Order: sequence, then structure tokens, then C-alpha cells
Amino acid sequence: MPRTYLVTGAASGIGRATADLLRARGHTVIGADLKDSDIAADLASAEGRAELVARTAELTDGRLDAVIACAGIARFEPRTVQVNHFGAVATLEGLRPILAAGSAPRALVIGSIDAVHPTDAATVEAALAGDEEAAVAAAQAAVDRGEGHLAYSSSKAAISRWVRRAAVTADWAGAGIPLNAVGPGVVLTPMTRPLLDDPETRPLVEQSVPMPLHGHATPEDLAPLIAWLTSPENTLVTGQIVFADGGADAVLRGDGAW
Repeated sequence: MPRTYLVTGAASGIGRATADLLRARGHTVIGADLKDSDIAADLASAEGRAELVARTAELTDGRLDAVIACAGIARFEPRTVQVNHFGAVATLEGLRPILAAGSAPRALVIGSIDAVHPTDAATVEAALAGDEEAAVAAAQAAVDRGEGHLAYSSSKAAISRWVRRAAVTADWAGAGIPLNAVGPGVVLTPMTRPLLDDPETRPLVEQSVPMPLHGHATPEDLAPLIAWLTSPENTLVTGQIVFADGGADAVLRGDGAW
């Protein structure tokens, strides 16, 4: 049966590949991005988040079957936390009421293998407390001391932990809505190409994200997994960070995670 999906970050990368796959399967997809999509919204701002929710409600007549929050950036600055964590949480929480009105509702956010890397604890804890001002200040402090690279891993750790906490609550599991994250390894997108094309940074990327199974991924590699997790077929998987990383998590953490 055709379903209606909202996909953020739909103009490129994983979001675009997922939207293309879902449309090819006969579903309706409403895309959101900064531009070149059905909804133009900046998820780093409160105004953009409100616009996303309002326009989605209008375009769906208040009924939505799945939300896939793919929008994300990887800059060495606080905006990364604002988009990757606060923008994603606002998307999922803001659209949850119209998801509840849909058919076999499902929700998913894109995490990252970077969630297992070092983070800035102050940024993560402020994000989980819902204090955006404090999270931005902590991320800026990390930048000022030369640790701006922690903004990305901190944002992905925070959203992953939020998924674990929220998924089993009355608002999500209690309402019959599975909520999960997919954690990719290195995906060949416009965001990662400059790092991989640079002979100095490529070895660092490959060392921090070892992918013994098939190497680096394409956005199209991730789309089928995302589609299944947000389909009616998924009735039991919730609160999971599903690493689709070519084995990176197993290499980095071994069996100690269990």
C-alpha cells in the first residue's frame, strides 16, 4: 500500500537516495532541505523547524506515515549540533502528532559511527537536557580550544542517546511508533568527498572509520535499510542504532560493547 513519507536532507546524499527509492516503489515523498525541495527550511533555526512542521501538516492534511530525518552537516562549529541534534529532535517531536494519525507510523534519524568516537561531554549533556543555548556555548568552547572536530561526533552521540531514551516512552512505543537510527560509516557524498580526495586527510578518515566489508558506502547502499526500518514490516525493531558501517563498529569496539 502506498505510504506518505517526509524526508529531510532530501536534496542530496542519503536523503536524496532514500527519497528516490521510496518514490520508485510508488510512495509519496515530501522532501525538505535548505533549497531544491518541496519544503525549504533551515533546521538550525527555530523558525525553520516551525516552518517544516507547519508545511508538512499542510501538505499531508495532517496524516503522515513515516518521518526520515536525514538532514545533517559536518562543520567544525556549533551549527553542526543545532542541525544534527536539535533540528532532528524538533523534526521528530514536531511531526509525531501527525505520525500518530498515519498508517503503521515509523520514524528514523541518521546517526553515525562517529557516535562511538570521542565527544565533548558538556555539549552532549546540554543537548540531551534540551538546552540549545548551553549546547551551542559548549560547542563553541570546544572550537576555541582547538577541538572543533568534536562537534560532529557530539551531535551524533547526542541524537543516538536521545533515540534510545525516547523510543521506549509512551509518546513513541506506547503510541505504536518504532523510532530508530541508522549509523553509517563513510558514505561517498559531497560532504565526504573533499576529505577522501585529499591525500593528507584520507588516511585519517580510513583509520578512524575502518570498513573491512566492501569499503566506503554510497547513499544508495543505505536507502534499502532505511526503507525497511520505516516500513510496516518493521514491527519490533525500536530504540536501535543500526550501524551500516562495513564493520567499523566491530573493529573499533570489538565485543566489549556487549
